[in-house]
Amino acid sequence: MPAARLIACHDCDLLQREVPLPAGGVATCSRCGAVLYRNSRGGRQTALALTLTAALLFAISNLYPLVSIESQGNRHATTLFGAVLTLWHEHSALIAALVFVTTLLIPALELLNMAVLLAVPRPSAALLRITLAVQPWAMVEVFMLGVLVSVAKLAHLATIVPGVALWSFGALTLLFAALTATFNPHELWRSVPVANSHAGS
Repeated sequence: MPAARLIACHDCDLLQREVPLPAGGVATCSRCGAVLYRNSRGGRQTALALTLTAALLFAISNLYPLVSIESQGNRHATTLFGAVLTLWHEHSALIAALVFVTTLLIPALELLNMAVLLAVPRPSAALLRITLAVQPWAMVEVFMLGVLVSVAKLAHLATIVPGVALWSFGALTLLFAALTATFNPHELWRSVPVANSHAGS
């Protein structure tokens, strides 16, 4: 019978034996109560399907206009990248860079990495580390909230027509939440070739 694997708590460093979990189960540290790992429902297949769907919605969100503004017979529409360029040309380089990184670059990198990690039987430890490191910087939901607030404030000044990308971003926000619940780094760490892995879950 194989020996039980050991796992270290990320909060208090206590070494504990890994135990099998039912679908949807959560293992917590016996000392501090921090979450050690989860057994997500659906497994890799569900996570991969959600990732590919999110990638499609992400592409739509960047190809089509977010909103159209109609005022005094004039109509203006812009995409997310167009908004970044406008900020750049309006001498708001720092804000433009922040929007570009958190709503374009990082989400694209995260979705690409997750698709690769979930599709291959033996994922790369380096790629998994990069994915976990960039996850906190993907702020699609923060951007969505900002857009909704802006639309609400402009509604009395002009006619606001939501674009395809706005609806797509809304669906993408929900999908990212579902991905957070189904993407299981612990399971992926167990599949990483031992020679390439120097980290725990």
